[in-house]
Amino acid sequence: MMQRLHVGARLSEAAVANGVIYLAGQVAEQRPDADITGQTREVLGHIDRLLSECGSDKSRLLSVQIFLADIGDIAAMNAVWDAWVAPGAAPPRATVQAALADPRWRIEIVAIALRADA
Repeated sequence: MMQRLHVGARLSEAAVANGVIYLAGQVAEQRPDADITGQTREVLGHIDRLLSECGSDKSRLLSVQIFLADIGDIAAMNAVWDAWVAPGAAPPRATVQAALADPRWRIEIVAIALRADA
């Protein structure tokens, strides 16, 4: 069985199948003009909220992909990430520089996690 959450015309914010949660790329929609620290906090907050809605949390992340508009932001982003990630449960992760859809966005994060009951 598959479930989709927050379905729009172009994408769903999340899909759950066989106990695995797939999140769409999360960006700073509320504060797109914030610096990398503020945008990273917002994006991680979106991930926390979506994982909770899907019956999971950050300690069950299976994989994370981080896209930065400027790889020079990696140290500041890592400072926020390191404070957020569950101790002893840091997921496999890739971080790359990429052109994001809105030039104001500094970061986009895609995550895959396991439901708590899986």
